[in-house]
Amino acid sequence: MFHQHTKRVIRYIWCGSRPTFLLANRGFQVHAQVLITSWVVIAILLGSATLVVRNPQTIPTDGQNFFEYVLEFIRDVSKTQIGEEYGSWVPFIGTMFLFIFVSNWSGALLPWKIIQLPHGELAAPTNDINTTVALALLTSVAYFYAGLTKKGLGYFGKYIQPTPILLPINILEDFTKPLSLSFRLFGNILADELVVVVLVSLVPSIVPIPVMFLGLFTSGIQALIFATLAAAI
Repeated sequence: MFHQHTKRVIRYIWCGSRPTFLLANRGFQVHAQVLITSWVVIAILLGSATLVVRNPQTIPTDGQNFFEYVLEFIRDVSKTQIGEEYGSWVPFIGTMFLFIFVSNWSGALLPWKIIQLPHGELAAPTNDINTTVALALLTSVAYFYAGLTKKGLGYFGKYIQPTPILLPINILEDFTKPLSLSFRLFGNILADELVVVVLVSLVPSIVPIPVMFLGLFTSGIQALIFATLAAAI
């Protein structure tokens, strides 16, 4: 009975070229290939962090030094954008940066689209607009949470500053921020992956290598831009 109920609640189907989960037969679809690659990224982050910090040394190892450098870098970015109250936001900004960074690099180093599935294709998590929109919406929620925590309902007074005439524009600005964040990240990662896949298909030997190195650089920059803008918002 439990098995039959589970089958009714969650069905696995193929939707076009995308493997898809259909939940509760209500048409709510989750792209399975994004979940798969997201789980891979999360496993890489958790696994590497666990291996390095489970036994910290007084004289740091190379791995421990690397993670400490990354933490200091994230702290610097947060402090520069947020100010002296940055401490509580380091985990959020750090999580955003590391997830996007590893996701982007997975797309640059691993041409997921070449991995053939029976009825679908894999791609970096940030190559899916749903992922980038979700990250941008999380940033917006954190933005409103920070404002309401600090100023209470008086926070909404900013919408009529410096004059009530600007109310519609100020509201529109808050709605366009997540759109800008999500489409910037999505467009850049999608374009980079497509270039690598096309070059690998046409000239599989040497030409794609410089482009892949350029992709690594731009992928890191995109992660930094997203984290910086998330902290600045």
